[in-house]
This record gives sequence, C-alpha cells and structure tokens, in this order.
Amino acid sequence: MSACTPTRASDSTRTHRTHPPHSPPPAPRRRFRPAGADVSASIAVFLIALPLSLGIALATGAPLQAGLVAAAVGGLVAGRIGGSALQVSGPAAGLTVVTADLIQRYGWRTTCAITVLAGLAQIGLGCLRVARTALAVSPAIVHGMLAGIGVTIAVAQLHIVLGGRPQSSVLANLRALPAQLAQLAPASVAVSTLTLALLLLWPRLPGRAGQVLRKVPAPLVAVAGATATAALAGLSLPKVDLPSWRNHALAGLPEGPALGLAAAVLTTTLVCSVQSLLGAIAVDKLVASRPGPGVHIHRSDLDRELLGQGAANIVSGTLGGLPVAGVAVRSTANVNAGAVSRNSTMLHGVLVVVAALLMVPALELIPLASLAALVMAVGIQMVSLHHIRTVTRHREVLVYAVTTLGVVVLGVLQGVALGIAVAVATALHRLTRTRITHDEQEGVHHVQVRGQLTFLAVPRLSRALHLVPQGADVVVELSGSFMDHAAYEALQDWQKTHIAQGGSVELTGRRAGVRIGEPEGLSEPPATAHGPEAQKAQAAVATGSDAHQEDPPRPGHGTGLAEPVASSGCRCRPWTPWRNHQCERPPAASRAGQHSGTGADGRQAALGDTSPGPEPGGRQLVRGISAFQRNTAPLVRGELARLAREGQRPTQLFLTCADSRLVTSMITSSGPGDLFVVRNVGNLVPLPGAESGDDSVAAAIEYAVEVLQVRSITVCGHSGCGAMQALLNSEPGGARTPLKRWLRHGLPSLERMADDNRPWARLAGRGPADAVEQLCLTNVVEQLEHLRAHDSVARALREGALELHGMYFHVGEAQAYLLTGADQDRVFDHVREADLPA
Repeated sequence: MSACTPTRASDSTRTHRTHPPHSPPPAPRRRFRPAGADVSASIAVFLIALPLSLGIALATGAPLQAGLVAAAVGGLVAGRIGGSALQVSGPAAGLTVVTADLIQRYGWRTTCAITVLAGLAQIGLGCLRVARTALAVSPAIVHGMLAGIGVTIAVAQLHIVLGGRPQSSVLANLRALPAQLAQLAPASVAVSTLTLALLLLWPRLPGRAGQVLRKVPAPLVAVAGATATAALAGLSLPKVDLPSWRNHALAGLPEGPALGLAAAVLTTTLVCSVQSLLGAIAVDKLVASRPGPGVHIHRSDLDRELLGQGAANIVSGTLGGLPVAGVAVRSTANVNAGAVSRNSTMLHGVLVVVAALLMVPALELIPLASLAALVMAVGIQMVSLHHIRTVTRHREVLVYAVTTLGVVVLGVLQGVALGIAVAVATALHRLTRTRITHDEQEGVHHVQVRGQLTFLAVPRLSRALHLVPQGADVVVELSGSFMDHAAYEALQDWQKTHIAQGGSVELTGRRAGVRIGEPEGLSEPPATAHGPEAQKAQAAVATGSDAHQEDPPRPGHGTGLAEPVASSGCRCRPWTPWRNHQCERPPAASRAGQHSGTGADGRQAALGDTSPGPEPGGRQLVRGISAFQRNTAPLVRGELARLAREGQRPTQLFLTCADSRLVTSMITSSGPGDLFVVRNVGNLVPLPGAESGDDSVAAAIEYAVEVLQVRSITVCGHSGCGAMQALLNSEPGGARTPLKRWLRHGLPSLERMADDNRPWARLAGRGPADAVEQLCLTNVVEQLEHLRAHDSVARALREGALELHGMYFHVGEAQAYLLTGADQDRVFDHVREADLPA
C-alpha cells in the first residue's frame, strides 16, 4: 500500500471545513481560563486601585463614583484593547490638576465631554502612528511636569488633612495655609497622621511575619486601619458619600468658548498620552528584568496603546468617569505580582465593578481625611529625588525647575509650553557656546576648543590659532561632537599652512574622536607621531588597558564634516578606558521595536529607571578584541613573539581575588610575561590534604614554584570583597552549594579574627573601616600561612629561593598596602618611593 493512500475511506456525506493553503488550521476555541498568577495579580492591583481611585476623585472635586468608573473602564477597555499587556490604566495622579481645573471652569458634565473628545484625539493619533513621536519630549520636561503636579496635589490635600477645604490654586492654598493651621481639626489630623504612618511603616515590617504581611498593599492597610480606628473611636469626620447610581451624572454637550475647550482637549490628550506611553515602555523594562524564565510577553505596541487609551477615555467620559491613563503604581504592582497576560488587568476592572455595586456601605465608612493623606503622599512621591539627580547630571536642571514652577503657578499646559521653550533655548545656547583657549606647556602650544565648533566660533578660533608661532609644535584639542563646514575649512587651511612652514600639528578629539584629514583624501591626518596621543598609547600598552579604545574615526571628506563614529560604537576617551566602559550607546530609536534612549530613564519612578544600560557583553568583547588587534597588537607583537620563542619566565606568582575591579597589570605596572596570576573567589589558598585540598590552586602553586621557579609569591586581598562578606554572613546548615563548599577554605580566617589571643592585622595609620575590611586583612595573613603548608613552598623557603608577600588593595582609594612586621604586629603599610630600590 502506498504511503499516501488513506487508511480509512472518506465519508462523502460528511461536510469538510477548508482553510486557505499554506496556512495553519484554525485554533480550537478555548474557554476563558485565566492563569492563577493573573488572578492573584488582579486582586493585588484591585486592593491598591480602590482607595487610590476614590482619593484621586476627591482631589479633583469630581463625584467619588467617577473614580470607580474610570478604574473599571481602564481595566476592562484599555486592558483589552491597549498595546501593553501588563500596564494598568485608570484615574492617574498626573491628571488630577488638569481635571480639577476643568471641573472648576466648565463643570462636571462638560469635563466628561472633554474627556470623550480627548479620547477621540488619542484614537486619531494612534491611527496616524505617531506614538513614538510623543516620546521626543525632553525627560526634564516630563519630570518637571510630574513634579509640578505632585506639588499642586500635596498642597491642596494638606488643607483636607488639616480639616479644611482646598482653594482653587496653589498660591491661594499657600496664602490660606496659616489660617488653616490656626484652625486645626484634631480628629482629621489624627486620622491623616495614622494613614501616613501606616503607609510609611507597613512596607518596612521586619522578619518573616513582616514578609508575609507586606503582601497586603500598604495603601489598603493605611486606609482600612484609619477607617477602623475612626469607627472604633467614634470620631465625627466627613466620610465618603457615594450617591445612588441612579443620580450619577453622565457626559453632556461641551459648553464654553471654543478656544478654551480646544486647549482643554489638547492638555488632556497630551498628559494622558505621554504618561501612558512612558508607562508602557517602563512596564516593558520591568517585565524584562523580572527574575526567572517566566512566560514570554510581547513588547508594547505604542500605537495600539494610544488606541486603547483613547477608547477607554471615550467610554469613561461617556459614563461619567475621570480621564484614564496608564498608572505607575498599579502597573508596578501588577508586574511584581507575577501577572502573565492582560487578563489580570481586566479582572481587576471586574473586581472594581463588583466593589462599586456591592461594597457601597463599607466604602462610605472611609474618612475623607484618610483619602486626602493617601493622595498627598502620592503627590509628594511625584517629586522624585532620582529625577532631580538625573536632570542635574545631564545639566537640564533649569528646564526641570522652570517646568515645575510653570505647572505650579500657571497650569499644566502653560508650564509644559514654558519648559519646551527653555529646553529649545538651552539647546541653542549649548550649540553656539564655544570656549577656545590657548596656552604653552614645555614648548608645546595647546589650543583647546570646548563646545560645538560652528561658523559663529570661527573668528575666535582663528585668533587663537594665529597666536601660535611659525614652526611650533601644536596640539589642537576638540572636545565637542559637532563641526560645521566653515569651521572645518578654517581649521584645515590653518593646519596645512602651519605644516608647510615647518611646524607640527596634532588634532585630538577628547570626546567624539574628531580628526581632520587632508582634502586630497589622505588615509591619515598629518599629525606628529610623538605627541600626547602616542604617549598615551604607549602607556596603555604598558598597563594592558587598550582593549576598550574606540575605532579611530575616518578623515573628513569633501563635505567639511568629520565622519561620525559607527552607530554601534561607543565614545570612550582613549586614555580613560577603565571607567567601567560607561560610554554612550547609540540612541535606542535606531533599533527597531524600541523607543528613544534619550529620555525614558526615570520618567516613571515607580516603574523603575529606564536609562540605557551597558552594551551586550558579546558586542563589547568583539569590539575589545578588534581594538586590540588594531591598536595594541602592532606595538606588542615583537615582545610576544620573543616570549613565544623563549617561553614564559615570570618572577612572581600573584594570587588574588577574581573581583573585576582588580586589574593586576595596572596595579603592579606589569606586562606580558611578568606575572603568573592565579585568581579565585576570595584569594583563598586551601590547605593541602585529601579532605580539604583543592587541586587547581595547589597545582598552580606547584607549577609556579617547581617549574617556573618564581622568586616570590604575593597574596593580594582587596576592600569590599564579596567573598569575605558572604563568609561573615554564612550560617550553618542549608544547601551545600559550590560557593559554600569553596568558602569553607576561608573559615580559618574567620576563626583567626575571632581569636582574642592573636593580634589583629591592621592598616597603617587607621583602624579597619568595618568587620569586612578586618576579615579581608586577616584573610591575607591566614592564606600566607596556608601557603607555607604546601611542600613545594616550604622547601623553597628553606632554601632561600622564595619570598612570600601579603598585599591589600583598597579599591576606593586606589592605594596598595604591603604587609610588614612580625607575627605580633602585622601591619599593612603604604608603599612609598623611599621603599623602592634606586
């Protein structure tokens, strides 16, 4: 029978469903069965969303039910349609100021209509696929907007906390604050203080019991605790008032001036969209960093997220709810609770609906002062110190401060517009500001150009260059990353003339690697071979540090612009290659599926920092090897060829920790063939013997002493050693992991430090900083004793052919200490010039 012949006859009376060729068969229908992780995550998010939704509605002056409507719609509509599977949407604190202003100006029904129009605008933007364009807003403006909104919220809610009513603006609230302080309501203050105390202390409960209790969200505990206390104490306080759903106000036709309504729609659209898009990106970062293999979750589709947020705002506004946006706190809780699909977000919306219908009597027991304290804490958290440090580091604190003050004093839209204006002015100022200096050092003239080199700076550049006498050696240092055609030609013409007159010119680019070439297309710029760059290259070879140098940029061609570095490369300064390779990465916008890397870091503090991290290790390895082959290999090839012919003849065995901060060639100024290096976790030397020995370390010691015949062995410890920290924190019992089995070789050091009959090893001039440093010092002394127990070492010591040295390297001080003294006075002392032989 042919393999293609069917084994059973077909039933001609049976109808067959066909599907297009070359396509998979349709998947069978499955019932809605949410995963257990989604169910638990939805409950955690619901417990956070319930009090926060009521509190935000209270802060805006809207009906309290509007917060519940927005939370339910955000979970069901945005959760189902949106492009971010795990982002939770609802009434957001970032919209509080905008909504409160709209309610005061136009009333509640018109505010709902504005929310609907903003949703339509978001859908239009989503259809135009401009979601990523919205991310071009400077991070300083976004941070400043959130900080200004947070200040406005906190100042307004402070009046409710004190027992009063907030005013219409921040300035009015500040002016009314002294009078409010004179008329405190003790009951409101007590309930608010209890809420804030529970909110602050609950996440810090210690011990195993605290670890279990902390699973209950702090906002729920704070509001529930304050509500129960107020009920038991019989305090007379204003409480939540949820009118009947029959009287719930729905959206009406917008009433007011057309220009004002258009501005209101634009403001609501801007704030909702930017907050939701940044939140979606931050959720992707959180999901990617979540430990464990987990379930694959697709990255957010930002255009679809705009469509989902727009649909949610249309539904929420129509049903009389607050504007909807992605919420940082709830999204973070959703990811951390282990959600694996959008089902968790939708289930949280269902739970909000159930609570709004069935839990009204319980919700009406909540004091308004407790909700106000909760929202005030959220507002304070929006003024993030992390954001301030970030913008300060990037020299954008002026943009941040102006945006914050503008939002506080003028309003959200006006403050953002003011921040954009200041950001543009700052960028133009940086582009046009160039500092050019000239000085002479040891007969070499140095012309330094700090900033971008444009046609505006050409007159000052020419003046500085004409101060250089004919025939002199010149180093022109360009620290900017941009040079226009006019500046390029001016510099190139002067360089050509100066060389023709017998001088030498070296052009260096401290940051961008800018180099000027000949217009004829020479492959190398006409620079001297004996300038500072050559000396730096030789120094890099001596320390083995050249592996991180960047590709030298190609000479400029006829356009007058220096060729930029490859987009995949970094911009490390060649003579500072040890800075943990913290160089600039290419903008993430150039990589498909990712947002611009210039501004997402820290925009949502609760969702974590989204700043660009280090480049992948494989790419860094390949670039390092490439840089070695290009720059260092030609300089050391002769020496390595000699070592290959003659074999290695090191004079020292250097036994140190595997810590990445210990660069042995750097701290000992050694090169190829000088050191025989053995590294392990904790710079340990196991005692010889079948029970506790370690053949790898023992074999290295035997090979170095017996075969290589080294003259000295150095045991080098260092500050902040993780192995010593683990040794201090180790507890008996538990799983015998490879690390624990290895660290047992350090137990004699721990016992030596605990022995009161033995004097402690110490640093010259000061005591140990902490117990870890004391153990690091003691461990060096103990491992030297272990070395003496090895037969090959003991024999070489008796013959006088070997010396043992102890060394301690303080990473933070970049200071090496050598062990001196006898057993009764073991001191790690500084290495001074007087200690070196002449």
